[in-house]
Amino acid sequence: MDGDQDDKGALAVKFRRLGRTELNVSVVGIGAWQFGGDWGKTFTQAEVDAILDQAEELGINLIDTAECYGPDHRSERLIGDYLKRRQSRSRWIVATKFGHVYQDPVRAAEPAWSAQKVLEQLEASLRALQTDHVDLYQFHSGRDEFFDNDELWTALDGVVRAAKARNLGISIGSNDNLHQTDAATRVNARAIQVVYNRLDPTAERRVLPSCQRQDLGVLARVPLASGYLSGKYAPGATFPDNDVRSRRDRDQEEAKLRQVEEIRRTEVPPGVNMAQWALAWCLAHPAVTCVIPGCKDPDQVKVNAAAADLELAPR
Repeated sequence: MDGDQDDKGALAVKFRRLGRTELNVSVVGIGAWQFGGDWGKTFTQAEVDAILDQAEELGINLIDTAECYGPDHRSERLIGDYLKRRQSRSRWIVATKFGHVYQDPVRAAEPAWSAQKVLEQLEASLRALQTDHVDLYQFHSGRDEFFDNDELWTALDGVVRAAKARNLGISIGSNDNLHQTDAATRVNARAIQVVYNRLDPTAERRVLPSCQRQDLGVLARVPLASGYLSGKYAPGATFPDNDVRSRRDRDQEEAKLRQVEEIRRTEVPPGVNMAQWALAWCLAHPAVTCVIPGCKDPDQVKVNAAAADLELAPR
């Protein structure tokens, strides 16, 4: 259920309960993959501080990161330094993930799925985040063979009992992974993270209905489709060499840009910011708890946060 909360007279941010957890999260959160430096920009601590200060001022309270976002837990370390200096840990819901060891942006991260390796990763994440617990600890896009490991989930139950993780979650790698989604309640996971956006609504077919049946919280990642739904790019647009989008098939990218232009023309109301519309489109599905777009500066935080006030008809 949505709720409003006034924050420093800024905007009335809406909150939703994250599934069966005790957490009330802002419907717009902060995705922190970009802080790791693999999106063509290396963030300074001052830049991260400014982004998170703006988010907090607007009432945003959830930040999602991972152990492999940048070398040596870079994203987590930048967040942890901020929380420590601002003494603001209690005001944030911190979600992170496990299962990979960072190598570099070109090579795949090294998998690390044994119970022992995951417990070691958790301790490293807690050190980087400078906290004694995380609010949501998520299985990170692993194959079913790694997921179907009772020893792992028994160890994670112990982590919850020890209060090092308040809740468990699953960040599914395939947008149609019903195997892991349907198993969430059995393994005591209370939230699913999935790619979901207007260009990729795959999760609506089976994953989101499963989440509704189990009362799972849903974090919609990549809600702006890696920036394609930001409204910044028209057909014919090109990307810098250090942008991951420049390495994709050009014909496919051009087709995607044409699809975005058609969506803008036929679905986005006149005068409405396309990025805000795209985030609100995700939130209009009753299964979705929160969208977690990335942002490069405080102005993008403001644009994203305003999506909370844009109400679209439920689907």
